Amino acid sequence: MIQSGKPRRHSSDRSAISVCAAGILLLMVLAQSAVWFYAPVERSLGPVQKIFYMHLPLAWWAFVAFFLVFVGSIGYLWRRSEAFDHLAAASAEIGVLFSTLVLLTGMLWARASWNTWWTWDPRLSTALVMWFIYCGYLVLRNAAVREKGKLLCAVLGIVAFADVPLVFLSARLLRSIHPAVIADKRGGLPEEMWLTLLVCLAAWGGLFAVLLRLRVSQVALKAGLDMACRDR
Repeated sequence: MIQSGKPRRHSSDRSAISVCAAGILLLMVLAQSAVWFYAPVERSLGPVQKIFYMHLPLAWWAFVAFFLVFVGSIGYLWRRSEAFDHLAAASAEIGVLFSTLVLLTGMLWARASWNTWWTWDPRLSTALVMWFIYCGYLVLRNAAVREKGKLLCAVLGIVAFADVPLVFLSARLLRSIHPAVIADKRGGLPEEMWLTLLVCLAAWGGLFAVLLRLRVSQVALKAGLDMACRDR
């Protein structure tokens, strides 16, 4: 009875993920349509400014991913629960992927806006440091073994999060050429840009959620297979 129920459960999970993926695809199409056909063209930068609608959502969801690494690391130290460890591992991978795209899209924006691919601005510098820290976290996860390695990863996952608020606040607290678009004292975004941004945030958030669900399952499956191989 139990064994026959497992395939049905896995099949149900796959069906749910397929439905969610189809919905996210439609939302992505809607988001891109809004970016190119609804949102106005910014006067100074022109069409290049539309990178913003990918750049900012990726950055925010990368922050969410690293916050989940923080939560998963605390949970593992507190409960020694494998589920928290799997959450931290999966979130770190997605966070590094998203932050890599943030850096790449930011370089494209910098080239058009500041006529340079990179400048050691506080926002850019702290973002690059954050990227290196979490890349190091992933290297440690792959090199670490057994319980002691997971404890080290959990400690690093907590300490690493200290740079995330600094990245977010750097453009506001330090002298930065990077624009603080949200809550800018010089004026907010037009309504069309706000609506487009919200749709893009929802689309990338949906993709983030599906990727996280899939990757947590894969990490858990790999952990189970590794444990089974060690027990032989």
